[in-house]
Amino acid sequence: MRMQQRSSGKRDNRQQGDGPQLDVRVIRTNKVSKTHKGGKTMSWSVMVVVGDNKGKVGVGMGKARGVPDAIRKGEEAARKNMIRVPMIGLTIPHNVEAKVGTANVILKPASPGTGVKAGSAIRACLECAGIHNVLSKSLGSRNPVNMAYATIEAFKALVVPEDLATRRGLEVSELVPWLAKARKEEEDNATH
Repeated sequence: MRMQQRSSGKRDNRQQGDGPQLDVRVIRTNKVSKTHKGGKTMSWSVMVVVGDNKGKVGVGMGKARGVPDAIRKGEEAARKNMIRVPMIGLTIPHNVEAKVGTANVILKPASPGTGVKAGSAIRACLECAGIHNVLSKSLGSRNPVNMAYATIEAFKALVVPEDLATRRGLEVSELVPWLAKARKEEEDNATH
């Protein structure tokens, strides 16, 4: 009895002391069981994606006897694994492809007004990151867990054009001629 009171008190304190509000989405819930000498123990495995809608996103898995506890654990794991996604306006800087297990994800930048053309797990990751104009294709496995991890790997493979130009010793305008116009539009939208 005392253990339950203590754990619930800690959970309340953590929720009150959280930093910025984040977008939390459950990608997949899965009922799993473990067999013991006395029988089976049922629990839930939950995949959660967390993002600030401004370029930071993370995914995590949580496992517990109840769904709410599993979601909380998954959210904590996702917060620890958050990464920054390079963006130009509301899209990604270039085409990227990533593979995790047998799930293969391809992401392509799109013009303003296109929207997010993606399915389930990929869509959740993109929207939590704040990407609003992108085309995607999922090849191979349709497993939501692997597709979410593949999307995160694709985000890690993205490079900001300014960094790439510096590494190559080129001017940004030589490498990506349209970038100056895109950055100017970004600044205009930020001031309005």
